[in-house]
Amino acid sequence: MQKRMIVALALLYVVVPVLLNGNNYILSLLVSSLIVAGMAVSWALLGNLGGMVSFGHAAFFGIGGYASALLVTKLGLPVMVAIPAGGVAAVLASVFMLPALRLSGPYFALAILAYAHIFKILATEFSSLTGGSAGLSSIPGLPDIFGFNLSSRLGAYFVVVSLVLVFCWVYGRIRRSDYGTALRAMHDSEDATRVVGVNSLMLKSWMLFVSAFMGGLIGAFNAHVINFLEPDYAFNSAWSVLPIVAAIFGGYRTVYGPAIGAVVIYLVDQLVFKEIMSTGHQLILGAVLAGMILFAPDGLMRLFKRKPREARNAHA
Repeated sequence: MQKRMIVALALLYVVVPVLLNGNNYILSLLVSSLIVAGMAVSWALLGNLGGMVSFGHAAFFGIGGYASALLVTKLGLPVMVAIPAGGVAAVLASVFMLPALRLSGPYFALAILAYAHIFKILATEFSSLTGGSAGLSSIPGLPDIFGFNLSSRLGAYFVVVSLVLVFCWVYGRIRRSDYGTALRAMHDSEDATRVVGVNSLMLKSWMLFVSAFMGGLIGAFNAHVINFLEPDYAFNSAWSVLPIVAAIFGGYRTVYGPAIGAVVIYLVDQLVFKEIMSTGHQLILGAVLAGMILFAPDGLMRLFKRKPREARNAHA
């Protein structure tokens, strides 16, 4: 396991940068795919461990982006301080979503979707602060650290890949903890876990807060990469839908599946499907996803994990 981790880290931090250094187009696509990956891990944390399917993760993404951008442009905070503050802002906003935790299934999903729409309206109407529908422009980019320009495509890649790996590590730690065991037990019978003293509402609240922080952090990072924000973009439904698609494709019940699924489907869509069909290429992506759900419902990671086991059984 440790050897695999060392190889993976070497691939991410050494091989990929060496191969792609200077190819800003591919690096830009890779950074974008990793932003989706961060959102996918955030969604899977809530959807898998928390057992709460969300259709409104765009709320966390947009709030984090706006909060970080405003803290830098209005208050002059350093970018690297404002980005985690964007995550904190998303957590504070998620407090208003706590009443929705008493709902379950599609009712919770629709309630969170409604919250995302409310925050989008607020961002549009408070034009004196957010710029309204015109949005915010000239948002400062990532700074130089020790002479290395983080605002370059390579610098942004190093930052976002580090964020996604930390997200996966946190996801894995929670999953293996006693809290993760309690959360999985809640999936089978929430009433039974309450009988043995598990505070299901508190556990769900913590999952919501952690998931919101991750989504807000990625949204804040994205704002300083693209250097502009407007409500239709920051709270676009794509930031709710793409993470779900990526997590299901990669395997939302695995730790690294959502992140890998996001990178794979985004790059394949942009580099392959878009070349085949310049307009409407999402149709091909939808067909691939439908095929995955039918033939490999546990996702890409489970599919690859199953093959070696099946091969051993065949030789037994």
